Amino acid sequence: MKLATIRTAEGTRAVRLDGDQHVDLGYASVGDLLAEEAWASQAAATGSTTYPAETADFAPVVPQPSKVVCVGLNYRSHIEEMGRDLPEYPVLFAKFADTLTGPNDAVTKPAETVQLDWECELTIVIGSTVRHADEEQAAAAIAGFTAANDYSVRDWQFRTREWLQGKIWEATTPVGPYVVTPDELPGGVRPELATRLTVDGVEKQSANTSDLLFDPVDLVRYISTITTLRPGDLILTGTNGGVGHARAPQEFLWGGESVEITVEGIGTLTNTIVKG
Repeated sequence: MKLATIRTAEGTRAVRLDGDQHVDLGYASVGDLLAEEAWASQAAATGSTTYPAETADFAPVVPQPSKVVCVGLNYRSHIEEMGRDLPEYPVLFAKFADTLTGPNDAVTKPAETVQLDWECELTIVIGSTVRHADEEQAAAAIAGFTAANDYSVRDWQFRTREWLQGKIWEATTPVGPYVVTPDELPGGVRPELATRLTVDGVEKQSANTSDLLFDPVDLVRYISTITTLRPGDLILTGTNGGVGHARAPQEFLWGGESVEITVEGIGTLTNTIVKG
C-alpha cells in the first residue's frame, strides 16, 4: 500500500493511493492511523470519500511523530567524501517535529546561513511500539518507507562538534510523499531502491539503498535498545555522496533553485528554495 497525509479544505486526511484517486481512511493523518493496532486492515478498508491524486497537496507523511532519529555517515561514498573513518556503530542525532514540512513545500533558506545544503535520504516509518527489538521484532515494527531531504545548515552544523544546531531549522525537512509498505518494495524491510537528487535538473546525488552500512532492520534494533520506538516515529537513514559541502569547489543553495529527490517506488519530492 501507498499511504499519505494530504491537506484538504477540512484539514489533513490520511489516504491510500488507489489508481488515480486517494481514498480517505477516516483518520486525520498517517500518524493517527498507525497508532491503531490493526492499522494495516484499516488502511486496506474501502472508503467512500476520495480525492484526485493528481491535485494532492501533501503534508508531511507523519506531521507530529514522537521522535525523529537521524543517522549520519551511513553510505561509504558519503563517509569517504567527508574524510571520515567507517563507523563501528550508527552515528545518531535527532530532529524535532517542527523541522518537518510537506514534500512539495517551499523551503526557506535561513537568512543566518550561507551554507544551506541538501541530503537525499530513505526514511523508515515505524508501525508498532518496540523496545529492545531482536531482528524479527525490528523487521515487524517497520510499517514502511518514505523519502526525506535533510536540508542542513552547514556553517551552524560545524560551529561545534555536535551537529544538532545545523539540523533543526524550522520547516527544513520535507518528508513524503508516500509511506510505502515493505511488501511493495524490492528487498522488503531491507529495500534495494535507486535514489537521485537534482538541483535545477542537474544530478548531484545518485545511489542505491542496498549500500547502507547499517540497514533499516539494524537501525531499528539499535535505536530501540536506547529508547522506545512508537508508531509514526521516523528514522532518516543517512545520505550518500554528492552533498554540496564536500564538493570542490563547495556548492550551496542561495534561493530560487528547484531541488528534486526521487526514491524508486516511493515518489518524488520537489522543493523550491526561497530566501529568508
